[in-house]
Amino acid sequence: MAIIIELDVMLARRKMKSTELAELIGITPQNLSVLRSGRAKAIRFSTLDAICQHLHCSPGDILVHKDDE
Repeated sequence: MAIIIELDVMLARRKMKSTELAELIGITPQNLSVLRSGRAKAIRFSTLDAICQHLHCSPGDILVHKDDE
């Protein structure tokens, strides 16, 4: 099982830079980079909520479940 983070896709659709999103949601650009790259081990619900509010999306638009084959 793998959770794929498609934050870059949503940022591109909204024509927003990651540094702008990081500032809006109150985290460092480095922490957002860790999330964007898929290296994050966890995400706070408050952070996920803030991302979704500012990108006008739902968690399912950012987090995708893929079965291992």
